[in-house]
Amino acid sequence: MLFASRIKLHAHIAQPSCSLLLPISLEVHTMPAKKKSSGRKYGSKASKSVEREMRAMKQGKLKSGRSGKKVTNPKQAVAIGLSEARKKGAKVPSPPKKKSTKKKSSAKKSSKKKSSRK
Repeated sequence: MLFASRIKLHAHIAQPSCSLLLPISLEVHTMPAKKKSSGRKYGSKASKSVEREMRAMKQGKLKSGRSGKKVTNPKQAVAIGLSEARKKGAKVPSPPKKKSTKKKSSAKKSSKKKSSRK
């Protein structure tokens, strides 16, 4: 607790001319300390792999895996580079988890329509 030494607060309890020093409590809210990560998130091998893929994309030589179409999106080139770095065992965080899709509800609707037609 801190005492207000410079500010005189008047307490109008018994006599209006009486001055008292009342304790003032100050609550200090601090942000919780963030966890420090150990070093870099991505290793140097991962960054080299991404650089290589970006250079190939800019030259027009980078092709996507299944379809074999030319990659023109830089985000896709980065994703390809990180994927290859993961396969080689470089220090790369795991990819974000995909959210579940709602295909079950649409399948139920179509089955209801079919049963109502009979």
